[in-house]
Amino acid sequence: MSGFANGFLDDSRIFIDDTGLGEPGPDGGDFLARCGQLSVFTCRDPGKPTPAEDAVGVFRISTQAWVFAVADGVGGAVGGRAAALTTLSALGEALGNVSGEPMALRSAILDGIEQANRAVLERGNGGATTLAVAELGPDYVRSYHVGDSSVMLVGQRGRLKVQTVPHSPVGFAVEAGLLHAREAMHHELLHVISNVIGSSGMRIEVGPEVPLADRDTLLLASDGLFDNLFAEEIVERIRRGDLPKAMASLRSLVTERMAGTRPAQPSKPDDCSIVLFRRHVAGSARAWRAHDPGTRDWLGDE
Repeated sequence: MSGFANGFLDDSRIFIDDTGLGEPGPDGGDFLARCGQLSVFTCRDPGKPTPAEDAVGVFRISTQAWVFAVADGVGGAVGGRAAALTTLSALGEALGNVSGEPMALRSAILDGIEQANRAVLERGNGGATTLAVAELGPDYVRSYHVGDSSVMLVGQRGRLKVQTVPHSPVGFAVEAGLLHAREAMHHELLHVISNVIGSSGMRIEVGPEVPLADRDTLLLASDGLFDNLFAEEIVERIRRGDLPKAMASLRSLVTERMAGTRPAQPSKPDDCSIVLFRRHVAGSARAWRAHDPGTRDWLGDE
């Protein structure tokens, strides 16, 4: 599995672009994790001088249970970045000692988000953040979100099995059939959100457990992706093929759109974070077994 250039990942990790803070830029990589194949990308708006306000969290819970999260800070560079990092820290702390049992994991995620909301409010600097979370079990995925960072689950043939609804006037209008998705991309209120962590009225939308098939692709992303690419463009690029190549295709197109080279296409420069995940296939399973032979019992035989 030569496409996974960043090697193996078997612990929790936070990814953030530190451009402007004396560190290298866009963070992420292509990994083989214990649970499957994982690609992560996060970068700041290429046109802004201030630090990134997006961050990504990958949390290992147990052998077959993981949690992925994308936080998109709002409220200015200092407040937004701090809110995103505070939220992922609170979520990670809540998940620190939990088992992989679904009810316990669900409770820990909800507790972590509520703790994050209190912590961000206590900072009192005007910062806030959106959040998209995916709870990954051995054979299912469940979404949680606050705001307009979103979760998608796509089948190999392009069937959209999960797509969370952004907590925004435009998002609700599209869901209700009052606004076409293509019109929404150019709407003057596209930037407005109605639910954030860092608000006394914060609410958490929890999705059902959805079966996770072997070749399904899970995506989490901030609005930097969804405000520049149409849903069908995303689906077509991630539904099949090599996962690192799918991530590279998304990165290339979103960068092109943000540059505004084609006036008829959507273009909203912004920080952008993307997580892609698939369960192991034969080749990646072999690579993981070679790395950690102790997983042979639950990865199964080819």
